[in-house]
Amino acid sequence: MEIEVVNYLKFVLALVFVLGLIGGFAILAKRAGLGNRGPIVRGKSKRLAIIESMSLDPKRRVVLIRRDDAEHLVLLGIQNEQIIETRLALTGALEEMPSAKPSFVKALDLPNRAAG
Repeated sequence: MEIEVVNYLKFVLALVFVLGLIGGFAILAKRAGLGNRGPIVRGKSKRLAIIESMSLDPKRRVVLIRRDDAEHLVLLGIQNEQIIETRLALTGALEEMPSAKPSFVKALDLPNRAAG
């Protein structure tokens, strides 16, 4: 009976060791940039960038891509890609964005601004 307990203990320790190795390699892979962290930039000029990405469902996602001075909104699926909007102006997008604070927060902040 003592031999069986030792065998089970060896099995559990080997399982923990293998799972630890898998987790360690996963962390190293993410730090090395092998995960889905975005494009690899080579060279000094950065002409292409993924600004934002949002998953719509398990099969589709919307990606906002900046190229030089233009932004493009692209719908990516498993077997197809579709350009939703192209040549979005950078300055127009920044001007049309609402402020970060909602209006009721601004209203609460007005007495503080008047006092200070």
